[in-house]
Amino acid sequence: MDLKLLRKKIDELDRKIIDLLNARTGLVLEIGKKKSESGQEVYAPERESQIYQKIDVLAGKGPLPNDALKSIYREIMSASLALEKPLTIAYLGPEATFTHLASISKFGSSVRYVPTASINEVFQEVEQKRADYGVIPVENSIEGAVSHSLDMFVDSDSKICSEILYEISHNLMSHFEMPQIRRVYSNPQVFGQCRHWLEAHLPRVELIDTASTTAAAQRAEKEENAAAIGSKLAATLYNLPIRAADIQDYAQNVTRFLVIGRQIPARTGKDKTSLVISVKDKVGALYDMLYPIKKYKVNMTKIESRPSKRKAWDYYFYIDFEGHVNDPGVRKMLDEIEGKVKFLKVLGSYPASRAKET
Repeated sequence: MDLKLLRKKIDELDRKIIDLLNARTGLVLEIGKKKSESGQEVYAPERESQIYQKIDVLAGKGPLPNDALKSIYREIMSASLALEKPLTIAYLGPEATFTHLASISKFGSSVRYVPTASINEVFQEVEQKRADYGVIPVENSIEGAVSHSLDMFVDSDSKICSEILYEISHNLMSHFEMPQIRRVYSNPQVFGQCRHWLEAHLPRVELIDTASTTAAAQRAEKEENAAAIGSKLAATLYNLPIRAADIQDYAQNVTRFLVIGRQIPARTGKDKTSLVISVKDKVGALYDMLYPIKKYKVNMTKIESRPSKRKAWDYYFYIDFEGHVNDPGVRKMLDEIEGKVKFLKVLGSYPASRAKET
């Protein structure tokens, strides 16, 4: 078959694809009206999870790989959401931070993104309904928990409605060659994730903390003999040549981000639930709290303690486990734990995620 005929067949398929996309969008808009009538949120994490699971099953026919198909569908869903209702996503900014990139990987390019100066402001934007959802970092596979994100949940009414596992790639960017670099700017957590590389390749440079990797790129773009560590997008935005790519110390450098909203999504069968608990001041209190988790055979995936900041040596425990708050076994377990502790709050139940490559 010659080139002209092959292209003609592609044109025919493109017409069919566009017709099908428009038909799909028409159905989405009908669903949007029904959601609005019943007071449901436009974004449905459980439905998003079902679509991605369906792609995993159907993609085996190839030749497009799963991740490529999911990227295509992410943009289809993003455009559909924007037609149902213009969505606003608040995130810990500024533009080109990894939180921004993670937000785009979740919601696509058709929604409105609002950068904020702090994690507190992300919560405020959602709680005061200036944003539909917020995205915040909560932990890194190398450096551990982002403690301020955890602390915010104690007094907030916001709910975790989704999570993003985003593979982080750090890059050294500068107008200057490496022997000329005297100062490197970046976020403290980033320095922690690149510690060994910096010691090996730039042992005598000054490391200067900034609020974000984007702020680091802004400084490096203007200063003599300066560099920044950040994302490829930041390098592009500030016209900074990348002098060394993928400089993180460990290949599996994943940051977990949480999407916060105002409602807990429906169960999917592959869910995760997050709690915060404060135990009573008595012998065996922690054992009493954990025993029902074993009793009901629930798989706990994380436990993190944080000072309550209200009383010396008083702690909150943040717990993640597999299952949804509406699963019968989970409900029984929570009821039993609640009777043994002085404070229990469900922070959210949401579809479990898997890492997304940068």
